[in-house]
Amino acid sequence: MNELLEQGVAVMFIGMGTVFLFLSIMIAVMNVMSMVVRKLNQIFPEAVAQTAGAVKKVAATNEDENIAVAILAALLKK
Repeated sequence: MNELLEQGVAVMFIGMGTVFLFLSIMIAVMNVMSMVVRKLNQIFPEAVAQTAGAVKKVAATNEDENIAVAILAALLKK
């Protein structure tokens, strides 16, 4: 029984070591890819239209105001 327990612990440590090694490699690769993407973003910046954002902000403000009015009406109705 003792030998079986030792084998089980050995398999457990091998499995945990494999998972730890894989996760460590994955984190390192993700950090490297992040640096590469940041560098590429500096070289090839994406053009952003300024007018599109202003229109969305106005629409969101009107929607927020409408929601606030609906909440107030529901509270006053009670």
